[in-house]
Amino acid sequence: IVALEHGDTVRSHSDIEKDQAPFHKKALKAYDEIASRAVNAGHTITVWACSLDQVGCYEMKNCVDRTGGVFVVAESFIHPMFKRSFEKYFAKDESDNLIHSFQASIEVLTSREFKVAGMIGPVASLKKASPSVSDEIEVGIGGTCQWRMCSLDPSTTVSVYFEIVNQHSNPIPDGQFRYVQFVTTYQHSSGQYRKRVSTIGGRWTEGSNLVELGAGFDQEAAAVLMARMAVFKTENEEAFDILRWIDRMLIRLCSRFAEYKKDHPETFALTSNFSLYPQFMFNLRRSQFLQVFNSTPDETAYYRSYLNRENTLNCLLMIQPTVTAYELGREPFPELLDVASIKPERILMLDTFFYVVVFAGETIAQWRKAGYHEMPEHGNLRDLLELPKDEAAAILESRFPYARYILTDQGGSQARFLLAKLNPSVNHNSTDIGGGVDFIFTDDVSLQVFTDHLKRLSVSPQ
Repeated sequence: IVALEHGDTVRSHSDIEKDQAPFHKKALKAYDEIASRAVNAGHTITVWACSLDQVGCYEMKNCVDRTGGVFVVAESFIHPMFKRSFEKYFAKDESDNLIHSFQASIEVLTSREFKVAGMIGPVASLKKASPSVSDEIEVGIGGTCQWRMCSLDPSTTVSVYFEIVNQHSNPIPDGQFRYVQFVTTYQHSSGQYRKRVSTIGGRWTEGSNLVELGAGFDQEAAAVLMARMAVFKTENEEAFDILRWIDRMLIRLCSRFAEYKKDHPETFALTSNFSLYPQFMFNLRRSQFLQVFNSTPDETAYYRSYLNRENTLNCLLMIQPTVTAYELGREPFPELLDVASIKPERILMLDTFFYVVVFAGETIAQWRKAGYHEMPEHGNLRDLLELPKDEAAAILESRFPYARYILTDQGGSQARFLLAKLNPSVNHNSTDIGGGVDFIFTDDVSLQVFTDHLKRLSVSPQ
């Protein structure tokens, strides 16, 4: 990925976009060939990269993703991120077998009214033709009804996309059942070969029956499905075009399922199972999956690889991190992912899946530096300081890969990890900045501005 001369720098996203990374295309081709050989042999490629600089994960991403492997990236081989991840990767179950299974394949079969458009996840196509395969639409890895998964573990999750192919001239009777069947075969680490067949049925309804259609909408799963599609598109499309596509899809959804009077944005309202979806899309647009300005190509490959293999809850954490607030005299409580959540007498814990940040407000940090928590009469402050650390430790212990742990104060250099994720409801241009209120130097629009634009565009005639 870089020449041997020490004066040469490792390629950046800008170099790749401008075709100024001389080794990039050759490396991609070489690793694609290795990935094909590994898939044919049923081998999994996992990359353990411990370095202060990039090592070529961006070029190796196909090797890892197509063979069901993972990336573990740390600063050194003695760093807890490497050591704990290594232990977890080779963990065993209660029967002393590895938690991984091998030589897996997954086949998707459908009833005739709809077909499989493709799959996104740690899979490779087995190019199996079937009446269940869509001829017109391909999403992710398509053109087949069966995929190879060289290895899988309990957290491996794939996304399957479908196309409705029934002709308008021959409408589907209302209430008729549709079926999809998932046939998964794999070799358990004990040596047994196992097959699991899951058959799912559901009823068709008219496209105009918005109440029934809306009742079946899972906004969390939909956000992850959209995120995976958007990330897959980054391989062939410009980021700007992908953001426009996300916006169009969101406007179409809201204009169809929201309740409103035409040309009256103030009447716009979404039901509870749609209400969080716009903010998921807002945070997806701002996420490291689509905004690569502050990431190296290797970091981008690492983030995108896990988005394409983790379960819905973990993927939602990556898209929209959670914030928990800790205050004296109160139980911990969830807080908004907003800069207004920062208060001087409060501790915030941010969980982004890839790292956990414990952030002390200005007053709390001053009390700690003054040593108040070491005085017997201030045991409540000592408990307040320890509680988020204990909860962060529990999160780290349960997660693979082992997340990065960041301890920082308001105004500290590493506070940027928290600020970068917060909604900039108060920025340097705001006129109502009060005392003790933090703000963010950014030209990004806030969630409120984004929502106002969405309402206006959704209620206007299309």
